[in-house]
Amino acid sequence: MDYELNEEMRMLSEMAYKFAMNEIAPVAEKADHDEVYMSDVRKKAGANGLIGCWIEEQYGGAGVGFLGNSIITEQLSRACVGFALSLTAATFGAENVHFYGTHEQKLKYFPAVCAGDAAVAGAYTEPNAGTDVAGYKTRAVEDGDSFVINGNKMFITNGSVCDWMVVQAITDPQEKVHKSFSQFIVEANTPGITRTKLHGKLGIRTSDTAEIAFEDVRVPKENLVGTRGNGFYQLMHFFNTTRVMIAAQGLGLCEACLEESVKYSKERNVFGKPLGSYQITMQKLTEMAIRVEALKNMVYKASWLLDIGKPDYHLAAMAKYFGGQSAVFCANAAVEIHGGYGYMEEYKVSKWYRDAKILELYEGTKEAEIMTLGKALLAK
Repeated sequence: MDYELNEEMRMLSEMAYKFAMNEIAPVAEKADHDEVYMSDVRKKAGANGLIGCWIEEQYGGAGVGFLGNSIITEQLSRACVGFALSLTAATFGAENVHFYGTHEQKLKYFPAVCAGDAAVAGAYTEPNAGTDVAGYKTRAVEDGDSFVINGNKMFITNGSVCDWMVVQAITDPQEKVHKSFSQFIVEANTPGITRTKLHGKLGIRTSDTAEIAFEDVRVPKENLVGTRGNGFYQLMHFFNTTRVMIAAQGLGLCEACLEESVKYSKERNVFGKPLGSYQITMQKLTEMAIRVEALKNMVYKASWLLDIGKPDYHLAAMAKYFGGQSAVFCANAAVEIHGGYGYMEEYKVSKWYRDAKILELYEGTKEAEIMTLGKALLAK
């Protein structure tokens, strides 16, 4: 068993880290403060092959799989989780088209996204239903050669900046709930769509989040993704894939917190001695390092299994849960190590503390992951 990354993945990791330090780190603080989505940096990332790297080369991607995507996400997140999300999640929702879409759909929509010239949104969550996917109410009614969509979506990543989106809607209400949903590609400039950017988030402010309203939005039948009535299961497949990316975000944030805390512990003197010489500081740093190493192995293994066609959805849920928990732990420990300075905006750890919490919430709350894993364990 070889735990080493191959040369291609090592080079990808180095390139992503350099991009993070040169293109993201210098502007991350201001972009976060101003809540600005920076499409110019997205275009640079696309030009460097950092967006949609898991997409096949024939559709514009780099073809390096989900492991490559996790490595890129990890390295970009070391500079800023929100910024990393705005780049690696420029494809958010495209996974459904990747798994279930037609060749024609991929040729039409993927190349511009991979180039950084366009962004995608996964329009799933609704005002009254988040983790409760079966509770979605948006409807798509067949009408001639089209479907007409009505409903509302909430907390949609890339919602106000996307060029197209994948929408989850009820097409067959007479069926059992899990067989009533379908998915559609909907272009953002379609008449009847209203998009409203959400402001005032606790963290990841560089990432765009929006509410989307659909009023008699007409979509051609050829924009159906996958099989009619299979939308619920397609969405579960999507989440079981993207949860690994969330864990990779957590990994990058944990690594950044550890690196910054080690540096500060060497520089800061307390009672005449370096802060790092005290056992309590060593304990915090050690626990952070242990979480980084454990999480890295979970993320890389879960990604590798996706790439070889043997996905382990329970491992993906574990990685998502542990990634969010570890991000919150490491960010909290970093603030404590920095003391009062860690509470100030001029120190990066205060921002990382704000960013960390979302990793326990989106793509399924930590409680949802516990339910998933608990049921699986008890079913054995």
